[in-house]
Amino acid sequence: MRIPKPRGRASEWLLAQLTSAGRAGPAPAPESWDDEAVSLWTLHELSYRGFEDADPAAEWDAELLVVRQRLEAALEDRLRGRWPGADPGPADVPAALEDLVATHEGPSLADHVRRHATRDQVLEMVRQRSVYQLKEADPTTWVVPRLPARAKAALMELQFDEYGDGDPNRLHSELFARGMEAVGLRPEYGAYVDDALPETLELNNALSMFGLHRRLRGAAMGHLAAFEMTSSIPARKISQGLARLELNGPMAAYYDEHVEADAVHEVLAAHAICGTLAEDEPDQAAEILFGAWTCLDLEARVASALFSSWGIQR
Repeated sequence: MRIPKPRGRASEWLLAQLTSAGRAGPAPAPESWDDEAVSLWTLHELSYRGFEDADPAAEWDAELLVVRQRLEAALEDRLRGRWPGADPGPADVPAALEDLVATHEGPSLADHVRRHATRDQVLEMVRQRSVYQLKEADPTTWVVPRLPARAKAALMELQFDEYGDGDPNRLHSELFARGMEAVGLRPEYGAYVDDALPETLELNNALSMFGLHRRLRGAAMGHLAAFEMTSSIPARKISQGLARLELNGPMAAYYDEHVEADAVHEVLAAHAICGTLAEDEPDQAAEILFGAWTCLDLEARVASALFSSWGIQR
């Protein structure tokens, strides 16, 4: 994968910093949300697979780490500013997660795909989702060594499933890539980052930030729980929509896999991971709820952005 195209002066500076032999001067402030989002995504990606046109040593470049910290601080401030707040007792975390999921309101892409979406709209949704799904589960894996024993063991059980139970052909990211290829899209890692909405990039940036910082381990696990608790039924609806559009096959198989898997993961994430984490580290209870709320909020913002781009009022 190559470095994404710049979207403003901050990402232009970053491109020059990563590709030129000399230094590009002081880092400028982002000139737009787009510029900020793609810059942070690029800096995070240095800790995943990196870029073929960037120096591998850039991951630990001191100046770039300062810029990343500044962008992450802005993102975290924005996320915490949106959160209404909650402070459940450690024993109440699973119930609080269930209440949060049950009462959260937002537009449903899955309902639209099942009933009304056109082929072009579905393909656009897949392109946007590919920014995460082609590295599905990877941001969460950063958290494994940062958890107490019970939560760590439960997370490993969940992640083992995400990574295909040891079969490289069954990794969920590989299933998604095969689905993309089957519907005529490019399956290469990061193929559609240049097309990603800022809402899509912010969702991915939050997930990476949660995973890369030990102090945000509770938020990372809350994000995971909310995602797993809200994906089984939507996966079934999307599969039905794909069948309606005659896009069944590997892409539908990916969503079919998640109908059953996420129903199991829901209980595992809410109780065995988040529940035990809150019991063993009570200070993480509120952080778990913050991460869960953020997941639901960011997913709703991506859905709203897509509906807006399609001229649909929701």
